[in-house]
Amino acid sequence: MPHLVILYTPNLDKPASQGGVDMGGLCRALADAMLAVRDENDAQVFPTGGTRVLAYPATHFAVSDGGAAGQAAGLGSDYAFVYMNVRMAKGRSAMVHQRVGEALNAVVKERFAEQLARRPIGITVQVDEGHEVFDAKNSSLHPLFNKP
Repeated sequence: MPHLVILYTPNLDKPASQGGVDMGGLCRALADAMLAVRDENDAQVFPTGGTRVLAYPATHFAVSDGGAAGQAAGLGSDYAFVYMNVRMAKGRSAMVHQRVGEALNAVVKERFAEQLARRPIGITVQVDEGHEVFDAKNSSLHPLFNKP
């Protein structure tokens, strides 16, 4: 952990000139932001080998009123939505939760500035702390980063 899952309307899978977003670039920027977060002792919050960002376009979706208000406002009816949820293991401080949220939101503001200015789009960034009832991990990634 942590895992950041992004669900988004597939109308964002277009070139930026058509209101889209580079989802691969967004995933990398979000992962880099997560890896840069430091705790109160200036230690890296998330393990490099355990940080994951995954993005999925929704096959089916409905957003808001379907476009009527956007059309009436002259913004078009092609609404878009992005839901980002990072889930981390329990035990981190409220300050760390805040820092993670702020780091992710800074990436969102930068990466979606043009879309927020030009089209109807909603973006949610949510940080959750898990309460695992079962948690097994099998990884050959962690040893790559756990060198003395």
